[in-house]
Amino acid sequence: MILSDKDIKKALKTGKIGVTPLFPNSIQPASIDVHLGADFLVFKNTDNVCIDPKEPIDDMMEATTINDKRQFILHPGEFALGMTYETVAVPHDMVVQLNGKSSLGRIGLIVHATAGYVDPGNTLKITLELHNLANLPIKLYYKMPIAQVVFVKLTGMVDVPYGKKSLNSKYFGSMKPIASQYHKNFTKNNEWIKFKKK
Repeated sequence: MILSDKDIKKALKTGKIGVTPLFPNSIQPASIDVHLGADFLVFKNTDNVCIDPKEPIDDMMEATTINDKRQFILHPGEFALGMTYETVAVPHDMVVQLNGKSSLGRIGLIVHATAGYVDPGNTLKITLELHNLANLPIKLYYKMPIAQVVFVKLTGMVDVPYGKKSLNSKYFGSMKPIASQYHKNFTKNNEWIKFKKK
């Protein structure tokens, strides 16, 4: 069940969900508009041969920031990690889906490559996996409406919310873009590595 604008307002008022700060006129019929934050991570294309998911890639990316006077230019085919300006809090009985804005999709801007989903129990600035599908560069402005979040009610409370130690949650509480931590899946503590089919 997706929360309607009426239920969104009620949940915000009671503190059941959180979107901070809440920009004026950001509540839509069944979603909340979120805006572009200042922080980005981009790949250093000239220094690296390939991306190996088994190896840390933090050093393969560099941070950059924008402000009211400095925009971010996303060139055709380029990929960058950004963040929402807002911090979004998800209760233990909901998930959040991040979706693009129709008008930005019409100019070729993708806001999530695959991970448009926030688990129950997380409170964070949502990572944007920005990609330009157009043939021309796209200029992105600080605090521009960039995406929308939808709150989806689960059948009940989760047993283990995101962030619990047993889950090894890699991006819990993120406030700035974090490079992929997929390499941590290859440690000997991960069950899929030790798993042997009987």
